[in-house]
Amino acid sequence: MKKFWVMLMAVAAGVLLNGCGYFSQYDNFDNSARLRTGMSMDEVRSIMGEPLDATFSKPDVWFYYIETRWHDGQSTIDECMPLVFENGKLAGWGKNYYTDRELNKRTYERPQIDGLK
Repeated sequence: MKKFWVMLMAVAAGVLLNGCGYFSQYDNFDNSARLRTGMSMDEVRSIMGEPLDATFSKPDVWFYYIETRWHDGQSTIDECMPLVFENGKLAGWGKNYYTDRELNKRTYERPQIDGLK
């Protein structure tokens, strides 16, 4: 009977850790080395699997859990790697690429003041 409870606890612990993405973070990081710009979304999905749910991901930006920073059982955006797509093709990935892209998307226009050129 004692073996049964030990086995049950081991299975439960494995399910809980796997559900938190504890092991998959390493897989996602390792798999990202196989990514190449220009890959289709289907090619990326075959390497990386499904991205995180719609909490962070958008049609043109997918997020994958890669790093444990908080041991609270939740994935936060600072623990994820973004993959950026343009026209259905992988344009780049990583926090630096994503941040640069977001900053470059913003255009700053000089305010027009009447009478001044």
